[in-house]
Amino acid sequence: MIELRNVAHYVTDRIGVTKLKVEEYITTDNMVANRGGIKECESLPRASTVTRYDFGDILVSNIRPYFKKIWYSNRASGCSNDVLVFRKNDDSWDTKFLYYVLSQDAFFDFMMSGANGTKMPRGNKKAILDFSVPDFDLEKQRRIADILSTYDNLIENNQKQIKLLEEAAQRLYKEWFVDLRFPGHEHVKVIDGVPEGWRKATVSDFATVVERGITPSYSDSGKYLVINQKCIRQSIMDISLARRQTKKYVEELNIEESDTVICSTGSGTLGRVGQVFGEYANTTFDSHVTLVRSIEYKNFLYHSIKNQESYLMGMGRGSTNQQELYRDVIERASIGIPNEIILSRFEMMAIKLHERITSLSSQNSLLLEARDRLLPKLMSGEIEV
Repeated sequence: MIELRNVAHYVTDRIGVTKLKVEEYITTDNMVANRGGIKECESLPRASTVTRYDFGDILVSNIRPYFKKIWYSNRASGCSNDVLVFRKNDDSWDTKFLYYVLSQDAFFDFMMSGANGTKMPRGNKKAILDFSVPDFDLEKQRRIADILSTYDNLIENNQKQIKLLEEAAQRLYKEWFVDLRFPGHEHVKVIDGVPEGWRKATVSDFATVVERGITPSYSDSGKYLVINQKCIRQSIMDISLARRQTKKYVEELNIEESDTVICSTGSGTLGRVGQVFGEYANTTFDSHVTLVRSIEYKNFLYHSIKNQESYLMGMGRGSTNQQELYRDVIERASIGIPNEIILSRFEMMAIKLHERITSLSSQNSLLLEARDRLLPKLMSGEIEV
């Protein structure tokens, strides 16, 4: 074994913010928990310069290391000061191997063991470099990296397919219910923007549940999971960012397959709309999230609300830093309800896309579990390559 400081160092180079593209900037907020990589950033910082990262660097969030946020860079750009940028010291080390070394639970546990602070712990940069790295020759490093990369490549391909399926469902909704090019539209009169046989309604007319969540009692040993606004950064709710808690709640507030969830507090995420994929026992949502549910046509309801995401984002009330999206605003949001034939046909097509996304997401969960079981065994030499 060899100390990390003899393998890699922190990058301290700076780059001007004016030279950055917003979608390439990295902060702890757009890094995904549990080794999930990154999402696109939404804004650049006010600072004049930030840390520069390059192709092949390894970025690790230094805030709350237990979230296990890490990314292998495939480009050059900039990142915030709370993101550690590791770069190999010399060519005797394979950068992808180093990425997998730092992806281990053992590394994040090591970061936490020397972290400062309780509410928002930060890793001790000096102590982190004491971490022990397997001293394998370059060829063995590459063999290990190749094995683990096979899993990550499959996961990435599935994620690309999921994105395409999401976009297909959104296009289908827009074509039928926004552009009004639904099957048989040529033979239907449109009066005041409403096709004959359709009706104008609101979310409250269609939904059976529109509720804000609970105030949780957080505990790592809690029986229940509670989702929060961080779980709704994309269209698919991310259960990996849910937290454990102990407070009991009524059965109606347990999330269900295909429920719609909406960020309802704060200025940055207010109005963001996501959907639940999968069944989750003992899982609810906190008071910053609104759940919308219908008995039938759940996918139609989700896409009807998702289509008004921009509208909801602008409907916050209160001070700039603590805006609220109140339940009555969501309930009054208008939706056009088609006849039963069109509604059933759309729902059937949307369900097929939803099921395919669920299947791919399940595959990714299994691939992640297999990779994470294999990783420490390869690093310890228990499995020889």
